[in-house]
Amino acid sequence: MTGQEQLTDNLMERVEARNAGQTEFLQAVRDVARDVMAVEKNNARWSHAKVLERLTEPDRVIGFRVAWMDDHGDVQINRGWRVQTSNAIGPYKGGLRFHPSVNPSVLKFLGFEQVFKNALTGLPLGGAKGGSDFDPNGRSDAEIMRFCQAFMLELARYIGPDVDVPAGDINVGTREIGWLFGTYKKVSGASHGALTGKGHSFGGSAMRVEATGYGLIYFVQAMLAQSGSALDGKRVVISGKGNVATHAAEKATCEGAKVVCLSDTSGVLHAPDGMSHDAITWVRDRKAQGADISDPPKALDLSFDAGSTPWSVAEHDIALPCATQNEVDAKAAKDICAAGATLLAEGANMPLQSKALEHIRTEGLMYAPGKASNAGGVAISGLEMSQNAHRRFNSAEEIDAELKSLMGDIHARLLEEAGVGKTIDYARSANIAAYRRVADAVTALGTAA
Repeated sequence: MTGQEQLTDNLMERVEARNAGQTEFLQAVRDVARDVMAVEKNNARWSHAKVLERLTEPDRVIGFRVAWMDDHGDVQINRGWRVQTSNAIGPYKGGLRFHPSVNPSVLKFLGFEQVFKNALTGLPLGGAKGGSDFDPNGRSDAEIMRFCQAFMLELARYIGPDVDVPAGDINVGTREIGWLFGTYKKVSGASHGALTGKGHSFGGSAMRVEATGYGLIYFVQAMLAQSGSALDGKRVVISGKGNVATHAAEKATCEGAKVVCLSDTSGVLHAPDGMSHDAITWVRDRKAQGADISDPPKALDLSFDAGSTPWSVAEHDIALPCATQNEVDAKAAKDICAAGATLLAEGANMPLQSKALEHIRTEGLMYAPGKASNAGGVAISGLEMSQNAHRRFNSAEEIDAELKSLMGDIHARLLEEAGVGKTIDYARSANIAAYRRVADAVTALGTAA
């Protein structure tokens, strides 16, 4: 066992004792620890401050009951949380997720990852995550609105533009942010940037909806350019049919790539010659309607493979998992490699299971972790915060140029961390570069940080 492995195991023994059974959170911590523990050990200030171990214990985990009334007049009870992981760099920042899978382990993993992702943007943002086990599927618009209002009645006391600024995540889009923000304004009596992802008519930024998916493609383009290649003509497989997946597909298609599939939990929508813009728009509309994608119009030249996954559908050059955490298992990773892929970039947060990640790295694929490749969303959220503060709003063209520049800057930070002339390990570089920035802040602020 190497010294790095021993340091990681020693840390994990303590973290596991405090977080028994929180598998997603423990997975995220181990993935970071194995890259940064030796770096921490070699810096006396960081080691003395126990920076990484401190980050594994959130500043606070806020839990609350959400009681709301359904359309039949019956009271429903859900659970809500906000995990405020670290504000060493700036106000807590991270999305809200409404999904039955939401629990403290998932939110702690997301908050932990958010700290490192936000650090990579270079913006003054801390890390947090929140949400509820509420399932919006099958609920009416009125029920979802009442749930959002009840949720914010509990959350409002813990957030604010200089304290904690939530955004959207799975099942929390512009519509839900509007209902949440309306309730926040009513409770607080203030109209300021306490949430991001707002609609344009009440303080939202241009390009926020597109930012994560577009930013993912900008990062992929930077990776390809570094290896002397380009996106034009590449075959791309994408999992998911949500905001990140469809906007990544849209931008990749605009840049000349052939997006051969999107997916949902029931199967894969396949386009051997690449999806048209009309096909991508149809998928996005179906998602907005809460409908499946199993019966596409014949004119779109699509086929649906029930029970399949994107990774086994067709030969491809680039894999973009954009659905949810741990969606890619070891078999899927082998399928990706067997299909001829040379690059995998994460649009979702931690979509690769540990064994899958190990296989991808062993096979030598260029691999971009989500904390780098899907940072476009939070980057534009940070710009929305700035626009709200200055009461000045930028055009879509200005924001898109800023997004491309920010993703290029993140890529450049990882190149710098890797060192001149070295083959870049994007995951290691992302973990260490982000850790250095957070560690400097934590140690500068003393034990109160």
